[in-house]
Amino acid sequence: MNLIRIDDPQDPRVAAYLDMRERDLVGRHGRFVAEGKVVLDLLLSAGRFAAESALILENRLAGLEAVLRKAPADLPVYVAKGEVMDGIAGFHMHRGILAIGIRSAPQPADVLLETLPASALVVVLVGISNHDNMGSIFRNAAAFGADAVLVDPTCCDPLYRKAIRVSVGAALKVPFASFGDTVGLIAALNRLGFSQFALSPRGETDLRAAQRRSRLALYLGTEGEGLPEDLLNRLRTVRIGMAKGFDSLNVAAASAIALHHFSNL
Repeated sequence: MNLIRIDDPQDPRVAAYLDMRERDLVGRHGRFVAEGKVVLDLLLSAGRFAAESALILENRLAGLEAVLRKAPADLPVYVAKGEVMDGIAGFHMHRGILAIGIRSAPQPADVLLETLPASALVVVLVGISNHDNMGSIFRNAAAFGADAVLVDPTCCDPLYRKAIRVSVGAALKVPFASFGDTVGLIAALNRLGFSQFALSPRGETDLRAAQRRSRLALYLGTEGEGLPEDLLNRLRTVRIGMAKGFDSLNVAAASAIALHHFSNL
């Protein structure tokens, strides 16, 4: 391992980690932060994104040897004491495990769709603006074998630090791509043989009665408003049955139930 001791929070070699919360807001110019042991492991092993460096609390280093052996031999692994790491991040880093990843070029949805297998489950997200929900949906997508996640322009960034952390690294594993034209996406999915269901509390069919073909796209919308009405009018809609007097679940919880139902696992 290429271990490099850092004793000064202002060391230019760790500038990418400096004032993390402020940088979360303004962006990292083609980079993202991976946080925690499991997330670091996925960054180094999944192969979807390259790691630029790691920053490790010195007393966590021994427990990370097996994970760090998966990194290229020349990957800079910066090691710091607690007070130095806190000074770099700008707050107390109790996990003590960080890495900088390099974003790949954005992939359009139509390109990703062409690579999917004959039997495929796709999650389509519209207006998911909460990072906790985004991370949880990616975690559920990974758990239940979804092949891809597609996000519209109103969704938040799946590679935002908190979204990656909540996803337990699934955002680094499950392929995702963006789309701008929902009508065009529906047409493309139809052309590729996907059945398409929109999840809504007002869905016409109970989820338990809905059956998937070999290829399925499941649409999920934002909290409160849900999916746009014009989109619901274009798709078959499904609902999760609720007790009387209660109409909906958090979108992350709903995604888990729906993905479990449609999973081939």
